[in-house]
Amino acid sequence: MTEHTKIPLPNQSDGPNQSDGPTQSDGTPDTATLIERVVRNYDLVKLAPAPIPENLIPPAKQRRRYRRAHEVEDAHVTPVAEPSPAAAAPASAPQDRPEVVVPEVLAEAPAPVPAVSAAPEQAALPAAQAVQFKGPRHPVKRLHLRDQGLIVPEASVTGLLEEFRIVKRTLLLNASQLRQQGMGYESQRVLICSPHPGEGKSYTSVNLALAIAAEKECEVLLVDADFAKPSVLSMLGLPGGPGLMDALAKPDIDVADCVIGTDIPGLWVLPAGNATTSDSEWLSNTRTRDVLDRLVMGAPNRFVIFDSPPALAASPAAELAKYVGQAVVVARADKTGQGALEDAVSLLSACPNIQLLLNAVHFSPSGRRFGSYYGYGG
Repeated sequence: MTEHTKIPLPNQSDGPNQSDGPTQSDGTPDTATLIERVVRNYDLVKLAPAPIPENLIPPAKQRRRYRRAHEVEDAHVTPVAEPSPAAAAPASAPQDRPEVVVPEVLAEAPAPVPAVSAAPEQAALPAAQAVQFKGPRHPVKRLHLRDQGLIVPEASVTGLLEEFRIVKRTLLLNASQLRQQGMGYESQRVLICSPHPGEGKSYTSVNLALAIAAEKECEVLLVDADFAKPSVLSMLGLPGGPGLMDALAKPDIDVADCVIGTDIPGLWVLPAGNATTSDSEWLSNTRTRDVLDRLVMGAPNRFVIFDSPPALAASPAAELAKYVGQAVVVARADKTGQGALEDAVSLLSACPNIQLLLNAVHFSPSGRRFGSYYGYGG
């Protein structure tokens, strides 16, 4: 059976000399506190948990115990002139504390400094060297332009000039937007094409180049890319020479050296070059992009216009569409059918921005007439 013990009660004598407080078994007053008496009388020491081994105490509690112990020691230690070797031993204990040493090492680490200073040096890239055209300049006969119904530089403003001013403004704005969207040199190149021959694609190319050449901060390079039947040089009255196809077929020829200058400020012309039956194959060559990029390298204000062969009559138009940011399909109002126009647009689908231009229109539903305003006196 379980052994029971009675709780000892204080002596309760009725004598007048008895103390009012608790007394011990020998009759002397018990000076222990109430909690001490409860622990002693009820034997609460047996209910205390077993002591935790030192190696199982969490590091945080060990550090707190360590700090408390050393704070007490520091409070009672008096300085001496020459400490004994026995007294110097506890002084080495703080060296074992990692929390004191580690923050000092991390605070002095200089590793992030060279990493920040090295970043701007890696980001600095050399700018592309601008390609300048140094070919001889040839005069363009203004009378020859007028006889063909083309824009005449330095002449009075006509309705034809006003209409191509609107066209060029749209193309230049699109080129700026394409450049802001991340498109590279392709944003500076535009392809002029038509479904069939005789619909006015060369007429549009030359007039558009003359209109852009009048810009104050731009220059234009007109490329005759109709390799089978080139016509740009004859329309401008310029002499022939090596051109784009020669630069594609012969790596030792610099395409910039084939560019011809004119006496019209801002207008340059690149001939088609020697005729070949492999023009489409040369355009699909891996060197083609490098050759065409050289035409605008380092010249963000240079605009390149390609006068290509008809899309439904020859394949170079579809190949050139891969290297331009815009394409203009010229449709003749009294000749081009809807089916031919849709087929031409489908062949040029490699170009991200295709626009239509209606040529030879004799009636405007809106009644607009461009250029007539400049004919009135002030």
